[in-house]
Amino acid sequence: MDSHERLVAERACERLVIDFVHRLDLGEPAAVAELFTEDGSWEWPAGERLVVGRAALREYFGSRPADRLSRRLMANILVTATGPDTAHAVSYFSTHRVDGYEGGVVPAGPPVQVGHYEDAFRRVDGAWLLARRVLFLPFGGPTPLAATPSAT
Repeated sequence: MDSHERLVAERACERLVIDFVHRLDLGEPAAVAELFTEDGSWEWPAGERLVVGRAALREYFGSRPADRLSRRLMANILVTATGPDTAHAVSYFSTHRVDGYEGGVVPAGPPVQVGHYEDAFRRVDGAWLLARRVLFLPFGGPTPLAATPSAT
């Protein structure tokens, strides 16, 4: 790969990392499945749960509670192209989340999760997709119920 091809590949993979959290937080969570290869997998955390294939991913991510409000912050996204059709990445995240959300502004609390992802990407028919996403979760806790919305 020349430097331009590498830059384009790495940027496409970085975009997938960001698109993943946007779909979970601001879009339709089940649509995350479209970012994976047909045989793609997601492990949470580090092998305790394994979801394989787009149909299973769609079902898994689509089963989030309808009253869940979440926002994920992604940082330190480091993508490395390893070949013309393969790449890997490490990225850090924190998740702010409540269940029982009914609207309004919820008082801010600490993140319920802080960790990192290790991703493998594969280019299929010209499009970069997640082939494998593994979550490492050194800091985590239960999802709290939403408090009464503030007047802000």
